[in-house]
Amino acid sequence: MDREVLLEIRGLRIEGRSGEEWTEIVKGIDLTLHKGEVLGLIGESGAGKSTVGLAAMGFARDGCRISGGSIVFDGIDLRTISEKQKRDLRGARIAYVAQSAAASFNPAHKLIDQYCEAPVVHHVMGREEAERDAIDLYRRMQLPDPESIGFRYPHQVSGGQLQRAMTAMAMSCRPDLIIFDEPTTALDVTTQIEVLAAIRDIVRQFDTAAIYITHDLAVVAQAADRIKVLLRGDEVEEAETRQMLDAPREDYTKSLWAVRTFARAEQPPASGTPIVSVRNVTAAYGTVNVLEDVSFDIHAGRTVAVVGESGSGKSTTARVITGLLPPKSGEVLFEGNALPAALRRRTREQLRQVQMIYQMADTALNPKLTLRELIGRPAQMYLGLKGRVLEERVKELLNLIELDPATYIDRLPGELSGGQKQRIGIARALAAEPKLIICDEVTSALDQIVQEGILKLLNRLQEEFGLAYMFITHDLATVRAIADEVVVMQQGRVVEQGTKAEMFAPPHEPYTELLLSSVPEMDPDWLTRLLERRGAA
Repeated sequence: MDREVLLEIRGLRIEGRSGEEWTEIVKGIDLTLHKGEVLGLIGESGAGKSTVGLAAMGFARDGCRISGGSIVFDGIDLRTISEKQKRDLRGARIAYVAQSAAASFNPAHKLIDQYCEAPVVHHVMGREEAERDAIDLYRRMQLPDPESIGFRYPHQVSGGQLQRAMTAMAMSCRPDLIIFDEPTTALDVTTQIEVLAAIRDIVRQFDTAAIYITHDLAVVAQAADRIKVLLRGDEVEEAETRQMLDAPREDYTKSLWAVRTFARAEQPPASGTPIVSVRNVTAAYGTVNVLEDVSFDIHAGRTVAVVGESGSGKSTTARVITGLLPPKSGEVLFEGNALPAALRRRTREQLRQVQMIYQMADTALNPKLTLRELIGRPAQMYLGLKGRVLEERVKELLNLIELDPATYIDRLPGELSGGQKQRIGIARALAAEPKLIICDEVTSALDQIVQEGILKLLNRLQEEFGLAYMFITHDLATVRAIADEVVVMQQGRVVEQGTKAEMFAPPHEPYTELLLSSVPEMDPDWLTRLLERRGAA
């Protein structure tokens, strides 16, 4: 490549601490990035992608240390300069877009205040100019009401909107390098398209270099010029994007390229009393209705996938079922009997029967509790397990989610990868032995190999115990793999529902067709063609 080298990493070694022991987790990685170039870093959970990305900023997270190699950014050795010099670079010349925007924004400050902080502190522009710039970038990121959305707090916008606001914030100082750490993982397919297009356009317009970390191969194909594959801290191979997609050399890379093979066997028609029935539910935040006349059933041993773009009401419906948001009208029935609308009025047994796995594992797990405590508490509270019996149950659950108890039982959430944290959320829900588990994007943070393992695990548990699942997801490949019925939501309403076979066979409702057409393909030109078609339409 003719462009000037911006970042050069040689022989990077990083160690992670477990108790008093230090173990090498990145094992001599080399990386070269040119100005204006986008490098995709891919690999399964625990491959070292995020660790390498953070090291490109001269940073190692708690419990890790950079133990060897060189990191040279635009001629500056990040391993030899002072912490103050690193802070001067971070935010101004090197920016970071985190996987979990909800965990990264300060909940006490408005979005626009957080946007303006970096350019003002780094003397790039004054406050008024920074506010105008924020509104301009919010508009480019296709955020609704760009003139006013910045004056909301993080909890007042959807997850997809928050992720776009973070991408805009990263661009506030017009950095030379941005580290994108799974920036579209938590987004629905339609929002993902908008964010991908905006990221690609902004990177090209400002000639910004980027490291794009993801486990989604179809997504990285739309964004990256080159792709580097990692496995357990080692480099597997690297090539131009088209060459990598067309002819990967290594068997491991080929396994990542493989289409998910798992598909739940077709089930007989549902019969009997549903485990949960949502009946004509209308709900509001304040005076604004966010759900309108929502109805569907979930039977024992069956999975109902609830799909729709960010803000469609999927997670809000789950909040109504769990009692976190009492409805204005309508009701939720459990095995034919009405559940109290408010959580505080439900009995312990009613609470036990409906468990939830949350979308953002980073914010759902208490960072100060060990995995023994996190998983053990529901079993202790709901089932009365104590002592050795409780200890054995925690170990059994860790084995179920494929984490070795001897290695992980005393770890804190901060010592886990994103995929491992999500699996702890699954074990915690299973610990209560419920009849209904609400899975809110439980595979969104997992690579494709681990996703398939988790889906097989959930399917096995469902068959063994007759569990009912409400599966909230934006991943239509997951819907195809695990769903029995599908409910499509838009703007708080159910626009279409039926069996999986019915929902994936045309003709579709226009909104369902939009969702289906927005699933990325393993083709670098797919996004360009899609945007051209929609522009022509």
